[in-house]
Amino acid sequence: MTDASSFATAGADPTATSAPVPLGAGGSAPADRKQYILTLACEDRPGIVYAVASFLIQHGCNILQSEQYDADAGDGSTGTFFMRVQFSALDPMETLERLRAGFLAVADSFRMQWRLVDAATRCRTLILVSKFGHCLNDLLFRHRIGALGIDIPAVVSNHRDFQDLVESHGIPFIYVPVTKETKPEAEKQLLEIVDREQIDLVVLARYMQVLSPELCQALDGRAINIHHSFLPSFKGARPYQQAHARGVKIIGATAHYVTSDLDEGPIIEQDVERVKHATTADQMAAAGRDVECRVLARAVTWHAENRVMINGNKTVVFG
Repeated sequence: MTDASSFATAGADPTATSAPVPLGAGGSAPADRKQYILTLACEDRPGIVYAVASFLIQHGCNILQSEQYDADAGDGSTGTFFMRVQFSALDPMETLERLRAGFLAVADSFRMQWRLVDAATRCRTLILVSKFGHCLNDLLFRHRIGALGIDIPAVVSNHRDFQDLVESHGIPFIYVPVTKETKPEAEKQLLEIVDREQIDLVVLARYMQVLSPELCQALDGRAINIHHSFLPSFKGARPYQQAHARGVKIIGATAHYVTSDLDEGPIIEQDVERVKHATTADQMAAAGRDVECRVLARAVTWHAENRVMINGNKTVVFG
């Protein structure tokens, strides 16, 4: 069992249920009341929802939204129960530390993996980029207008192409060159940045470097990648030109957690765009850039809001 500060949440499932549970006026909390998010996973058995709800009631908390998913309902492969609860504390004495300490007994009785966080805490996000800047530019813009609830302490790149763009947003730009010979040292420097900046999430916004298995393990459950959804059909250089030559009619993008299996980590979000026979390769690439931006922004948002939980090689996404 992991403790409240270490359980990594993540992912999406269309059978997940969403059921706001108003226990107060309109099910909403006054602005001055602290809100918290509890996520948990454990072996499915009777009494889990009752135990969680009873704990919150006993501690004077008001459930604002409760969502749950039983993996057996969609596939019999894991038998795992997943739950996300957002609630407010009516008693100001019920701090995050007190709630975490009090929930230990419930968690132990069901052998839960769980995480309890302040809903107002912003996800500290490190963005990695190479020479394609559309996803970076989109994330920076959404961040600037307040549409992306994350903090960006820095952007790291193995090229200097977007240094001016990043610094125009008032965000530090860190140049970490990578060659075959310097890759181990570059990855060590990257992990030092993650530790120094207390990074919660690493986003590969078209960062065109394959991470080592050791780095993937160090970032397990907290690194998101984006790629076009032609994989594995059109690997390598110029995928849109390859797709155009084959008469592809649907293009798309996939956001997933990074694992040592290249581009095969648990999928968080996907989307597609239809194209026609007259669509040129350049027009396909432009449409692909747009869908990549949308998909990555959704994945980052859901992770930052603790809506994604990993279920083996898949994900459950609440919300």
